[in-house]
Amino acid sequence: MSSIQQNIENLRDELHLHNYNYYVLDKPVISDFEFDMKLKDLINLENQYPEFNDNNSPSIRVGGLVIKNFNTVVHDFPMYSLDNSYSKDDLEQWNDRVFKNIGDENLKYLCELKFDGVSINLTYENGKLIKAVTRGDGIKGDDVTENIKTIKTIPLKLKGSYPTKFQIRGEIIIEKNDFLKMNIKRVEKGLEPYMNPRNTASGSLKLQDSSETAKRPLKCFLYQIVSSEQNYKTQNEYLVEALDWGFNISKTYKLCNNLSQVMSYINYWDEERDNLNYEIDGIVVKVNDINYQKELGFTSKYPRWSIAYKYKTEQAKTKLLSVSYQIGRTGAVTPVANLDPVLLGGTYVKRASLHNEDQINKLDLHINDFVNVEKGGEIIPKIVGVDLSKRVVKSKKIKFIENCPSCFKVLSRNESESHHYCLNFNNCPTQITGRVQHFISRKAMDINGLGNETIDLLYKGGLISNYADLYNLKKEDLILLDRMAEKSINNIFNGLEESKNIPFERVLFALGIRYVGQTVAKKLAKAFKSIDNIMSKKLEDLLLVEEIGKRISESIIEFFNNSENRLLIERLKELGIQFEIKESNLPVNEILLGKSFVISGVFEKYSRDELKKIIELNSGKVSSSISKKTNYLLGGNNIGPSKLVKVEKLEIPIISENDLIEILNSKP
Repeated sequence: MSSIQQNIENLRDELHLHNYNYYVLDKPVISDFEFDMKLKDLINLENQYPEFNDNNSPSIRVGGLVIKNFNTVVHDFPMYSLDNSYSKDDLEQWNDRVFKNIGDENLKYLCELKFDGVSINLTYENGKLIKAVTRGDGIKGDDVTENIKTIKTIPLKLKGSYPTKFQIRGEIIIEKNDFLKMNIKRVEKGLEPYMNPRNTASGSLKLQDSSETAKRPLKCFLYQIVSSEQNYKTQNEYLVEALDWGFNISKTYKLCNNLSQVMSYINYWDEERDNLNYEIDGIVVKVNDINYQKELGFTSKYPRWSIAYKYKTEQAKTKLLSVSYQIGRTGAVTPVANLDPVLLGGTYVKRASLHNEDQINKLDLHINDFVNVEKGGEIIPKIVGVDLSKRVVKSKKIKFIENCPSCFKVLSRNESESHHYCLNFNNCPTQITGRVQHFISRKAMDINGLGNETIDLLYKGGLISNYADLYNLKKEDLILLDRMAEKSINNIFNGLEESKNIPFERVLFALGIRYVGQTVAKKLAKAFKSIDNIMSKKLEDLLLVEEIGKRISESIIEFFNNSENRLLIERLKELGIQFEIKESNLPVNEILLGKSFVISGVFEKYSRDELKKIIELNSGKVSSSISKKTNYLLGGNNIGPSKLVKVEKLEIPIISENDLIEILNSKP
């Protein structure tokens, strides 16, 4: 290495350290002027010697790269939402579910503040930041790496001893005092002030010019390391190590030995949160033991090992102007309150869900009532009460509609249902477009280029009446649509063609069968292997599938008894849509047929997911919890103690990954 290159590297390392001291430790050792001079020297040297360029140089903090479009990136590990709780009872129920699966009386929890910001996933390789992706829908997010590099609390280069490659998640925020300063400057310039820190932070990450992002006072707290390797036993250990590597870890987290300590932490910050210089909307509670986290796993939406306790939300009072009604893709009718706009949580609220007729009656709502509104879970506005002292004499009580607002057919409500339904399944315009919009969505067929507005235009133009019609569209049909350019049209046709490779379980979900969500669709696909098998099954056959109850089973039968639905499926088959599990995903033999396994611990040769797939491909079943039906515990290093207790009690044999392979190889 030349002396010039060495000088540049030394200067970079020094500036990285000063950034850490100033923005993370809040203990600067040089003045701002000295720092600026050193940074200026570095920029001059880099301009003079571009051959020594480094994408993670401290000079990148000033930004300057213009990004026209943010690429969409699939997360290596899904960014799940958190299940919410609003009371001690909710937490106790969650704790009971955790204990039922783990059985450890000495279970510990790590509690953290739930920052009200924008979630981000950072990837580091060899100690350098290589990628930053927003949460998006949890499956895919936007690549905002260049903008993230301008945030000084995010290290571009790590220090100490760190894994070769890992991901770490956190929250991008704007502190209260910085937000106030921003708005003072905007008002002075005659501009509208920003509404709230969270939305401003989100918008800042999507600025096309990274030098503009650099001007925003963004900060980041990191809180969750994600890796295919398990280097530590607890969440607490991860945070301690991450701090040593240079990450900005909030010192407010606490390790709690029981639920009582968790509630004390929650209550403390409920009193103190207004004294923080940033917004929080609750507390995150996590099972501290990483092995237990793996054992508990995930639902289709949430991690089972973590929950958010949400603080009581801000309320506002406003006038109820009217009630309108929305029709969902399954025909469910949802009443929506139209409100006199009111500022709540930094945004203007104009509408609020009323859920169903029972909710309207419970609130005893009248037109022009003054109602109390809050954001349920800090997101969805809802009416929580009525100020009867302000009710107008002879005001009109709200009466639920009798006819569908889309097709005008009489609505129906079963005694066992909370919702009214429009039963005009095949001819209700809103249901039709809703089903097609669901069909093209990311978690279903994921058809690139098509959006809800385009679907509405196609339907109104008489070009489609169901989702199968999408595959019969012609180029000349789309050219006639507003704002439809050549490139957009090509994207749509490419997206339609690519959707023919979507696996069967997602196709099944895409059909829009009432009560058949992603998890149910996977179980049905696994149990019956093809759409023909499902359509041929009776109620009693469907009920045999794990977690498939009577309501779901009846809905499935009703869907396939509809002749038009069966015709649609035949059309989709002819078009090449996947209606059966591919051979590569089917069992290769029946060696493990009738055998049930529970997997626990850390393995050397295979990951837990790989072992699960091996078992299932050999007709075995993998369960998350030990019971009398369990045949084997497939154990690695650090088997969960509760599982060891259970297998001993039930006299269930423990086998290794090598034992499993021997079993498979020993069978003819």
